Amino acid sequence: MPVVIRLARGGKKKKPFYRIVAADKRYCRDGRFLEIVGTYDPRTEKAIVKKEAAEKWILTGAQCSATVKKLFTKEGVSLAFKKAEPVGA
Repeated sequence: MPVVIRLARGGKKKKPFYRIVAADKRYCRDGRFLEIVGTYDPRTEKAIVKKEAAEKWILTGAQCSATVKKLFTKEGVSLAFKKAEPVGA
């Protein structure tokens, strides 16, 4: 199951609010998700991220969307994913 960390929109018309979620890539944008990793308010540009949960999903191989990568680097979440080096390389 390919997991992606992306934004799910909420809020009212003209007043957006986003949840940062880990979801299966095949689910729709605002549909089912596996876990809420944080929240983002674009009007105040404030993000609240659960760093442990975010790093757990990244280490398990989840891909981040471009916007989430920017938010994570701003909040200090480690995006380093160490792959095992091939034997004999």
